Amino acid sequence: MEVKHNETNPITLTRFILQETRQFKSSSGNFALLLQSIQLAVKVIASAASKAGIANLYGVAGGQENATGDVQKKLDILSNDVFVNCLSFSNQVYVMGSEEVENPIIVDKMSGGYAVVFDPLDGSSNIDANVSVGTIFGIYKKKDATSSAPTSLADLTRPGNELLAAGYAMYGAATVLVLTTGLGVNGFLLDPTIGEFILTHRNIKIPKKADIYSINEGNHSQWDEPTREFVDNHCKGLGPSVDGKKRKAMKARYIGSMVADIHRTLLYGGVFCYPGDKKSPRGKLRLLYECNPVAFLMEQAGGRATDGHQRILDIQPKKLHERSPVFCGSHDDILVVEELYRKHAAKKGSEKPKEKGGSQIKSNL
Repeated sequence: MEVKHNETNPITLTRFILQETRQFKSSSGNFALLLQSIQLAVKVIASAASKAGIANLYGVAGGQENATGDVQKKLDILSNDVFVNCLSFSNQVYVMGSEEVENPIIVDKMSGGYAVVFDPLDGSSNIDANVSVGTIFGIYKKKDATSSAPTSLADLTRPGNELLAAGYAMYGAATVLVLTTGLGVNGFLLDPTIGEFILTHRNIKIPKKADIYSINEGNHSQWDEPTREFVDNHCKGLGPSVDGKKRKAMKARYIGSMVADIHRTLLYGGVFCYPGDKKSPRGKLRLLYECNPVAFLMEQAGGRATDGHQRILDIQPKKLHERSPVFCGSHDDILVVEELYRKHAAKKGSEKPKEKGGSQIKSNL
């Protein structure tokens, strides 16, 4: 029997983290401890998700709503409690921002070097149908570790270009954890026999362009013109694209669970879109703990992420639960989105506004 190398020398997430932190001269073991706590939280949530039906964790939690107005599921509350408790116990986090909590969660005003934002259970509306769900997180380093200023919302409302690390976990047929610390993107699978995450996808690179698009086309009539043109012409091949050439139709793949759609996009390429529309001009995804971590991962894998008008990571958040449209994925496909928004903005700028009541004024002179 042939013994595989990863069976005798497995690269666990813990080993990987320690190896990466050695590359930073100023690093200590604190960051490794923080990521240890995050992977513990992920393991606990994965266990709960796998037996949710048996443990009576399906269904809503008494009709409660979270901070962004979504109905909370029982597993939402459990996942949030697990994440908060694991991060608090690490003694490395001084403030947290969660989708499930209206205000910042202040752990200790005077200690801890990291701020963490997270969606503890993304896609939970699908949990009862046994569709893959996940956890998304982003980590910021404290701006001034020596400052005695009180912790506030400003410690969390920071642009994504200041992220130290970001990642997501997906709870499906296997539990996957995808992570970046600014040195590329790597994926780990949880081996239930030893209870450890093993490195399985080293240095993930998203294809420069691909033939898969992911968007909820039920909102087609509500989209703005650039989004509609991108989907109709570039993705579905119904007309000429930005370069004037008619494209072959792309494959439509939409799960409706962001982590699952993003994971497929990261591995296979293509685009994931959640634009604004007439009902929700700013979209429905939250900037701080959904769009920013995903954008960081996409860029580290060689892709792009935009809201149509600017790079996602350059947006300055004003609120903890601020929403943003997002288009992310393969580099060349997102360039098309950006070009379409520029084209339509220029077109609007060149249109001369009509004088109100102009014809009536002339008749009165």
